[in-house]
Amino acid sequence: MMQLTHSPSSPFVRKALAAAIETGAAERLTLVPTDPWNPDDPLPHTNPLGKVPALVVEDGSVFTGSTLVAEYLDSLHDGRKLFPAEGAERWRALRLHALADGMLEAAVARVIEQLRRPEDKIWQGWLDRQNQKIRCTLDAVEALAAAGELAEEPTIGELALACLFGYLDFRFPDVAWRSNRPALTDWNAVVQARPSLRETQPVVPQ
Repeated sequence: MMQLTHSPSSPFVRKALAAAIETGAAERLTLVPTDPWNPDDPLPHTNPLGKVPALVVEDGSVFTGSTLVAEYLDSLHDGRKLFPAEGAERWRALRLHALADGMLEAAVARVIEQLRRPEDKIWQGWLDRQNQKIRCTLDAVEALAAAGELAEEPTIGELALACLFGYLDFRFPDVAWRSNRPALTDWNAVVQARPSLRETQPVVPQ
């Protein structure tokens, strides 16, 4: 069995788990409950960066970060690939993934600023910058969706984008990201029905 460090609220862990389900690798995973914010958590012994997810495979090798974990799992099967091997489809998937992952990083940065800093130390300018990144990129991805550039059979790009929308709904229910983005709204409603996303909904750690 492979071991995956797991935090139920992390959108990056969700991306790795969704990739595991899409690639048929989920049954080979043991989830290791992890609290990256607990100084006594053994996570740094697995990933010295202290981040989730990290995947420990059968020979003891460690793969860190959701993208590397997902690509490794994608290498273990012979079916449709989340990471297309070559050509225009590969670059389309990777471009979309870069946009989605950038928005995920901005959303997590906003959560850390709001939940981890003392209230009197919260930097509103930083929050505004993260919000602007998300808004501008959502508008760009709406244009892609309207042009039919988003697939219902996801690559790693679509999977990361779906995890972003789930995270926005989970952490920022007051943010009306669907407003004036009908193509993204319609696409998201379809893709969120996939088992890989239904079974990996984010929750607050117990």
